[in-house]
Amino acid sequence: MITQPKNGTRQDLSNKEVIYYDGYWIRYYPVPEDTLDARKELIDHLTRRAFHHTESGINTPGERLEEARKAYEEELDPRKKRVNGAMLAGAMFNRATDIFTTIVKLEHKGVKVGRDNELMKQCSACFRAALELGKQVRHYSGQEGIDELWGEPFKAFTQPISQVFESRYRKLAQAMRSIDRIADCLIDALEKEPAFEGITNAIVEFAASSKLQIETMKNDKAFFNVWPAFVAARESLEGFPTHRESPGDSRLTQRIDEGVKLIKAGAALITYLAEARVPMLKSSEAFFEQCNNFEKEKDD
Repeated sequence: MITQPKNGTRQDLSNKEVIYYDGYWIRYYPVPEDTLDARKELIDHLTRRAFHHTESGINTPGERLEEARKAYEEELDPRKKRVNGAMLAGAMFNRATDIFTTIVKLEHKGVKVGRDNELMKQCSACFRAALELGKQVRHYSGQEGIDELWGEPFKAFTQPISQVFESRYRKLAQAMRSIDRIADCLIDALEKEPAFEGITNAIVEFAASSKLQIETMKNDKAFFNVWPAFVAARESLEGFPTHRESPGDSRLTQRIDEGVKLIKAGAALITYLAEARVPMLKSSEAFFEQCNNFEKEKDD
C-alpha cells in the first residue's frame, strides 16, 4: 500500500517547488510576513479577483453603500432583489476595504488600531454582511453562486495569512479534482464514439494545462508559458475535427452536434475552474448529468 505524503509536505518536482495537499502536488509560493500591509495587499488582491469572476454590475463603490441598501430593501421583484443584493454585497466589500485602507494609513503614521477599535469593528461588520449577501452573487457565466470565492477576502481579514494560504491550497486541490472528474466524464462519453476518435489525448492535455494554470500566479514568470499552453490546449479541444462517415445520416449528424456541444460545455466549465480556482460543484453536477444524458441517447 502506497503511503500518501502528509498535507503541507514540500519538495522539488519538475524544476519547481511544490507542496502537497489532498492528493495533489501544487506549485508552492512563500507565505508573506503577517503584517497589516501584507494583509491589505492580500485583501485587495482577493477582492479584485472576486469581482473579476462574478457577474458584472455589482462592483458598487463603498461610498454608495446607503443607496445600494435602500434599493435592496425597497425592491419587491425576487429576481431584481437578488441582483440588488449582489450590488449591496459589492458595496459592503468595498466599504470594508476602504476602512481597512484607512487603518493601514493610520498605522503608517504611528497610530495603533486594535481589534476592539470602532474602525476595526465596522470593517468586520461590513465583511460579514458582504459574506452573507454573497450567497446571492453569481459567477459571471450565470451558472451558479460562487460564495467560496466571495468569502476569501473576509478570511484574509479574520485569519492568519498562513491559514489563508493553507485554505487556498486546499481549494486548489479541490478544483483540480473537479477538473479531473470533468475530463474523465467527457472521455467516458466520447472515447467510444467513432466520430470523435482520438479525442482522449486532447481532453487529457487540456486538463493537464488547466491544472498548471490553476496553480500559477500571474506575477510568476512561468505564467508566460503556462497561459499560452492553456489557451492553445482549449482551442485544440474545442476545434477537434469530427469524423463523418455518413454525411447524409441525419441521426449521426445530430449525434455529432450533441457531442460538440458537450465538448464546448466541458471546456467552458474547466476554464471557469482554472480561472476562479475554486470548485464549482453545482455546475459540475449539471455537466455530469449532461454527459449521462448524452450516453443514454446512444442506447435509445
